[in-house]
Amino acid sequence: MSLSEPKPSEAHAVIGLHELRRHVNAEVVGLALTSDEEDRGVALRLLEIGFLPGESVRVIAHGFPSHDPMAVRIGHTTFALRSHEAALVQVRVKNDDSGVHA
Repeated sequence: MSLSEPKPSEAHAVIGLHELRRHVNAEVVGLALTSDEEDRGVALRLLEIGFLPGESVRVIAHGFPSHDPMAVRIGHTTFALRSHEAALVQVRVKNDDSGVHA
């Protein structure tokens, strides 16, 4: 199994973006519900910048050494997100992702 292949448990499960392995294609399915006022503000900003259901997303890099922040590509734009921000974005690995790079 190459590093870019999704784990079998990730194949169709909804996971937080912070759990997505690098270079695995996924799609946004929604944002996590939260009762924290600050997290609701973060979720609103994520929606405003394009983390909408159905959008393609993938993690392209992690910070070193703590994996924070992470570089995330949504559509044709790259953003740096902290792990707790990425955890608000719920994603599903795309069925067509074979893990093979062209």
